[in-house]
Amino acid sequence: MLAPADLTALRITVELAVLTTLILLLLATPLAWWLSRGHRFSYPLVNAVVALPLVLPPTVLGFYILLFVGPHGPLVALGLPSLAFTFNGLLIGSMVYSLPFAVQPLRDAFTAMGRQPLEAAATLRAGPLDRFLTVALPLARPGYLTAAVLTFAHTLGEFGVVLMVGGNIPGRTRLVSIAIYDHVESLNYARAHALAALLLAASLLMLVPVYAINRRLVTWRP
Repeated sequence: MLAPADLTALRITVELAVLTTLILLLLATPLAWWLSRGHRFSYPLVNAVVALPLVLPPTVLGFYILLFVGPHGPLVALGLPSLAFTFNGLLIGSMVYSLPFAVQPLRDAFTAMGRQPLEAAATLRAGPLDRFLTVALPLARPGYLTAAVLTFAHTLGEFGVVLMVGGNIPGRTRLVSIAIYDHVESLNYARAHALAALLLAASLLMLVPVYAINRRLVTWRP
């Protein structure tokens, strides 16, 4: 059984994962589309920046995000409130940390479709926006499905970045991953196991269908 504090941590975690996924899909779409066009000079640098969260230690990334949103960072210098140890700060940290999980599947999906479908639509006098909305987006469905599931699942398990940026404030910034760590540290393995098993089951339930659906979509696509 999950305690009320664990249920609160679960609710905050799901809210963070949903918001992170929705915002990142919106922001990642134009970036992934631009990257899929293969701009010669800036392509390697931008791809490297997008992939940084995959190789940087989470504490390093969280430290710099904390400096950015903290009381002495550029946000406060611009007259905005400090977002350190707040849910909005968690959201910023989570978006940065999960960025490659949203951008890379979309970039690969846009690249895989090639230029022929867009060129065919152009011969029918479809404008750039029309070609993107009616041709590119439908063909990139597997990429969007993968990006959404990976971003959501990755956010559920974040620890280092969110701990650095949001701390461990019950009811405000305490997430499931932090709650598991607290339970293990206090030798409360039963509650830690309940939360860990829940995350494990949720991750499997999300990943197995997405690969099955993607296989169908790729097989069906002409």
